Amino acid sequence: MSKPIKILVIRLSSMGDIVLTTPVVRCLNKQLNTEIHFLTKKEYVCLLDNNPYIHQIHVYNKDYSNLKNIRFDKIIDLQNNFKSFKLKLFLGVKSVSFKKLNLERWLLIHFNINFMPNKHIVDRYFDTVLNLGVSNDHKSVDYFIKKEKSKIYTSKNKYLCWSLSASHENKKLSSKQIIETINKIQEKIDVVFIGGQKENNQAEEIIKLNTNLKNKDVYNFCGLSINESAVIIKDCKLFFTNDTGMMHIASSFNKCMISFWGCTKPVLGFSPYVNENSKMLISSSRKNPCSKHGKSCKKSKSCIKSISSEEIYNAYLSFIE
Repeated sequence: MSKPIKILVIRLSSMGDIVLTTPVVRCLNKQLNTEIHFLTKKEYVCLLDNNPYIHQIHVYNKDYSNLKNIRFDKIIDLQNNFKSFKLKLFLGVKSVSFKKLNLERWLLIHFNINFMPNKHIVDRYFDTVLNLGVSNDHKSVDYFIKKEKSKIYTSKNKYLCWSLSASHENKKLSSKQIIETINKIQEKIDVVFIGGQKENNQAEEIIKLNTNLKNKDVYNFCGLSINESAVIIKDCKLFFTNDTGMMHIASSFNKCMISFWGCTKPVLGFSPYVNENSKMLISSSRKNPCSKHGKSCKKSKSCIKSISSEEIYNAYLSFIE
């Protein structure tokens, strides 16, 4: 058997984007004789460190000498920014780079002129490796759970997992929207909140203000590790989420999911990938995205706040029924 091709895949950030690279990594491994190395930032290593299709994960820093010694045959740059450009220049290896379509995205956000391809970001990642003879297997993203010793939520009751996290406040539902939705649910189902440490206060506020907890218990598990949160998602009956990386982890488990979209919109290509059990509630207050990552909103009131609890509850009922 011939010697495997050493390939370096570069995706430095963010959480969701890295999870969305996993179909390309899987197909590279299965369809070619490759040894796949993956370069990312330290905080995102946990997303990939149990992935059987990756030979070695490298942590990004300004010293590239350790990568030079590996002698890669090919670089697949799915980041395509100045940092990855400098790295490719230093390594001097043949490379292919992801087309970011910055101009097209800018025209859509600011002028509602849509030249964006009608493609998911995963399909665009596959366009990058098309000339390598790699084809899309049209399966979901991968997330392999690492066993954790820490105590996590376990229950024999069915439960709704609600992710409160998002990279910016303009991508988050308000406590009021969440409380109103929970109060509408009459079925016997527990509610489990997950998110980062900064969402802990919101979860506690919701639990304190929620006065109609008939047939249900509400738990706050914000601040757990990504792997621990993934275990909670994997075992839940239904998953509610903002546009965030946890949404893509849930897609890897093909979970019944309702996602909420305001300043960001699925037209940018980051909707749940290959998940037949997914419903998207998209704010109608503005047709096109307000910003690339939801940092800014062009409405006086954040777009996502216009999604009513009635809409969320009706989407919930459609799953229950």
